[in-house]
Amino acid sequence: GLSVFAELPESWADMQEPLLEGMCFTLKYLGMTLVEKPKGEDMAAAAIRRIVATARVGARKFQKVILTVSPRGISLQDADTKEMVENISIYRISYCTTDKLQNKVFAYVAQSQESGALECHAFLSPKKKIAQAVTLTVAQAFQMALDLWEATHAGR
Repeated sequence: GLSVFAELPESWADMQEPLLEGMCFTLKYLGMTLVEKPKGEDMAAAAIRRIVATARVGARKFQKVILTVSPRGISLQDADTKEMVENISIYRISYCTTDKLQNKVFAYVAQSQESGALECHAFLSPKKKIAQAVTLTVAQAFQMALDLWEATHAGR
């Protein structure tokens, strides 16, 4: 499961409605690197450093994506073409974080459906608050998916 650092707020129940539909964030995709472990702050920080270093070297324009978080997982859509880039099931996501140093960077670790490798994907948000909001939203989506799963299996 996902490590939830953020305490879920009091208003958590009010937030379940919009989250079911999916919360959207417009971010810039920085890139991806393979990681050894599914979770951990040090692992993520090192992965983000690698991604940011690589991103700085390339002079290319970063792809603007619409990242939608719901209890089903994360979906990525190209902001300009509206083309679907990827759908990541909530059950493949093992970790998400806002980097302490690069505090506008949101990253998640997920297992690749094709290779089974662990990938860390990083995104740049316009503000620190937005990066934190994405992280919190993923944590809440995870909690909701868990609640829904438990509710489904409780009656058996």
